[in-house]
Amino acid sequence: MRIAVAYSSKKGLQKEYRKHLEEFLFDQEEEPPPSDFFAEGDSECTINAVMEAFRSKGHTVCGVEADDEAPVNLARSRPDMVFNIAEGLFGDFRESYIPMVCERLGLPYSGSGPLTLAVCLNKERTKEILSYHSIPNARFMTVSPNEKINLDGFKFPAIIKPVAEGSSKGIFDDSVVDDARTAKKRIVEKIRKYRQPVIVEEFLDGREFTVAAWGNGTGFEVLPIISISYDELPSNARKIYSYEAKWVWDTPEKPLDIFKCPADLTSKEKKLIEDTVRKTCAVLGVKDLCRVDIRFDSKGVPNVLELNPLPGILPNPDDNSCFPKAARTAGYNYPDMLDNIIRIAAKRWGIGKESENRRTGERAAKKSRKSK
Repeated sequence: MRIAVAYSSKKGLQKEYRKHLEEFLFDQEEEPPPSDFFAEGDSECTINAVMEAFRSKGHTVCGVEADDEAPVNLARSRPDMVFNIAEGLFGDFRESYIPMVCERLGLPYSGSGPLTLAVCLNKERTKEILSYHSIPNARFMTVSPNEKINLDGFKFPAIIKPVAEGSSKGIFDDSVVDDARTAKKRIVEKIRKYRQPVIVEEFLDGREFTVAAWGNGTGFEVLPIISISYDELPSNARKIYSYEAKWVWDTPEKPLDIFKCPADLTSKEKKLIEDTVRKTCAVLGVKDLCRVDIRFDSKGVPNVLELNPLPGILPNPDDNSCFPKAARTAGYNYPDMLDNIIRIAAKRWGIGKESENRRTGERAAKKSRKSK
């Protein structure tokens, strides 16, 4: 299969940021971006590992940066499948860019569609849909820029996050607050730094899990569940998978041993989590793969924290990337995992060996006509 890997490199996101400054801010003063601003960009190591993994499975691979030239590059290359890991940088629809381009060009792609990616990126919209479908999630409220902050009656402790970010962007150790006064201060800080609404969510103090799943429809398979233990964090740290826990305290030289896969769960707890994950993916229209973060409440009910339909897939086991960790526990090495995702996506698009051969024949015929 001819695969185009569509990605957002860290260098590409930095270039996008500089262009944004030039085009939209003109001569206005701009404070430096937050320290976690480019956290979702993939390193060259990850991008190369993904492409090499596909090549090792016999696929022909090219890379496409998700920038202004992506539509032209994809239209020119016309791959059989676009493997989408592109995150983008600005706006609620930043993760939807490549799927929208693919749909405009009539190209099959892996992962969820533009609407699902946009909804799942926005924590407020996600939680509204989950609540409508009676899927447990923590009580919440949102505060928009320039809106009066009214926390009357809100239960503390609470956690405060930007409404539309991933990779723990905007979730620091001090994001958990114990009173309204501190909450208001943190809300103002995050609105100023991330230039978007923030979500204030009741803090659940139960056990936490992250759950990888792949497939489609009734064939959604939940991979071995991962539990998250915060015992190795600094003694005064909050029990959350914060930016510090993910990117500062957890280093290749001194990795944090905070994940256990498979998690220690009773058969009842395991089924509750799996059922919640499957229902969550179904109501939000997830395709091919996802990672769902779950936390128990005081009654032992699994609550959905958020969905990651574009989960991280770092190749190095020491990097604690959870989707590959769950896949390894299920018996898949890195190339096997990626190849299975492509096969799941290809099946959904109706791309089998016959259709691949037909597309190859069509390309050969077109090339022959051009040469005459």
